[in-house]
Amino acid sequence: MLLIREVADKLEIPDEYMEYYGRYTAKLRLELLNRPQRKGKLILVTAITPTSHGEGKTVVSIGLTQALVKLGCNAAVTLREPSLGPVFGIKGGATGGGQSQVLPSDIINLHFNGDIHAVSSAHNLLAAMIDSHLHHGNSLRIDVDNITWPRALDMNDRALRNVIVGLGGKAHGIPRETGFVITAASEVMAILALAADREDLRRRLNEIVIGFDLENRAVRAADLRATGAMMVLLNEALMPNLVQTTEGAPAFVHAGPFANIAHGTASVISQKMALGLADYVVNECGFGADLGAEKYFDLVMPASGIKPSLAVLIASARALCAQGAANEAGPFTLDTLRAGFANLDRHIGNLRKFGVPVLVAINRFPGDAEDLVAEIGRHCEAMGVESASCDVFTQGGEGGLELAKKAVALCEQESNPAPIYDYSLPLQQKTRVIAQEIYGAADVYFETEARKTLARLAEAGFERLPVCVAKTQSSITDRAKIYGAPEGWTMTVSGAHLSAGAGFVVVTAGNMMRMPGLGKTPQAHNMEVDPGGVITGLH
Repeated sequence: MLLIREVADKLEIPDEYMEYYGRYTAKLRLELLNRPQRKGKLILVTAITPTSHGEGKTVVSIGLTQALVKLGCNAAVTLREPSLGPVFGIKGGATGGGQSQVLPSDIINLHFNGDIHAVSSAHNLLAAMIDSHLHHGNSLRIDVDNITWPRALDMNDRALRNVIVGLGGKAHGIPRETGFVITAASEVMAILALAADREDLRRRLNEIVIGFDLENRAVRAADLRATGAMMVLLNEALMPNLVQTTEGAPAFVHAGPFANIAHGTASVISQKMALGLADYVVNECGFGADLGAEKYFDLVMPASGIKPSLAVLIASARALCAQGAANEAGPFTLDTLRAGFANLDRHIGNLRKFGVPVLVAINRFPGDAEDLVAEIGRHCEAMGVESASCDVFTQGGEGGLELAKKAVALCEQESNPAPIYDYSLPLQQKTRVIAQEIYGAADVYFETEARKTLARLAEAGFERLPVCVAKTQSSITDRAKIYGAPEGWTMTVSGAHLSAGAGFVVVTAGNMMRMPGLGKTPQAHNMEVDPGGVITGLH
C-alpha cells in the first residue's frame, strides 16, 4: 500500500485538508469543498437483479476506476462503508476482491474510523432522550403509543426487531413497545449520506420526526433539544474517508445506507468532493437498478444536484442463468441464459427512462463459459446498447480497459437525466409510478395500516416528499423467490414511515425488515484471530 499522503498527491489535496487516521487512511476536511473545483463526470454503477452473493458492483466500480487511471484519466471511486451486519452475515465484507479492492480492507470492514459507531450513538442518544423526556413529565405531551423512533445496532439480530423497554418499575422508565433497526437503515445514516455540509446536517437533524403528540402534531428532534449533541457525535463522521485501491487509485469510502431499505449510495459530500478533484468519479449504487439506481435518480440527484453522465449496468452469466432457471444453482446453459434476458432488458429499459446513457458491463466470474459471455454481448447489440466484457477481479485495471474506453466515449453524449415522477403527486401515486414503471407491477395494494400512515403523513404536510421503497433485493418484485421480469402482478405495501430529516417517506413492500437476521451458517463461523493478532476468515 501507498502511504495515504501519496494517494492524496494524485488528487493534489493539500496537507491542510488532511486529518490522518494512521498511515493508510485519512479524513478530508469539509473546507476542501470550497477550493476551486474541477467539473468531473459521474459514472453510476448498478446491476441487474443479483444473486445472494452479489454481482460485483464494488469490484467493477474499483476495477473501472483503475482502468480509467491506466488510460491516463484522473479518476476516483466513491463507495459506501461496510456494515457489520453483512460482514458477519451471508455476503461478507464490501471492499471488493481479487485485484480490485479498497485497502486496508480489514480496517474498512471493521469499525472504519468510527463512522458507523458515531451514527449508532447519535441515533440511540435521541432514543434515550425521548424516554428520558417521558420519564421526567412529558412536557411535550408526546403520545407514547405514537413514537416512531426506534433504536439502532450495526449487527444482524432478528430478536431485536420488536422489544418492550421500560420494564422493572417507575424508576426504569415508561413501558412501551419499540424495536431496533440495523444502523444502515437508520435515518441518521441517510441524513449523514445526504447532507451537503455541516449546516445542512444540522437542519436535517432538527427535522427528524420522532413521533406525534396527543394533538397529532409532529414532534421533532429539535423539540427535544437533541440536535447539538447529535452534531457533536457526528462531527468527525461527516468528513469523507480517503483510502486507496489495490493499484493505488484514490477511493472515497463514506456513509453506508443500504439500498433495499434506504437510498443506497455513498455520501453526497464524498461525491461532490471527488467530482471537484477528479475528471471521472465512479459511484456504486447498491443492489439492482430497481433499487440503488432508481433511488439515486429519484432521491439523491434532486437533493444533491449531481447528474450522472452514464449508468454502467453489471450483468453476469451467473445471475442471468439464475433468473432464467429460477434457481441460483442453475443450470448454466444458453437456454437459461436467454430466459434470463428479460431481467436484463427490464433494467436497461428502466435506466433509459431516466434519460441517461447505458453501458452493460459483463462481469466475468471464474469458470464462466465463453459462449455464455459472448451471447450476452450479442444480446446487448441486438438491444442497441453498448457492452464490454470485464475481468477486473483477476486482472485489475487491465481487465477493464475495454469497459473504461467505452465509458469515456459515452460520457461525452449529451444527456439530462430526470426523476421518473413529479414530487407534487400524492404519496400513494408516487409509489404506484415506481411499482408500475420500474418493477412492472399492474397495481399496488395498500394494507390498512400503511394506508392510514400515508394519510396521516399527507395531513401533517409531508405529501410532497419523494418515496423510498424498502423491498427485497432478490427480485424485481416484492417477493424474493419471483425471478425474471414478471408483469401484471400487484405489489403489496405493508407499512410506511417518515424520514423527514432525510427528506423522504419510506414505503415498505412485502415483508421487508429493517433489521436483518443471521443465517444458519454466517460468515462469523469462519473468522478467527491467530496468536500474532492476524485476522483470518474476513471476506
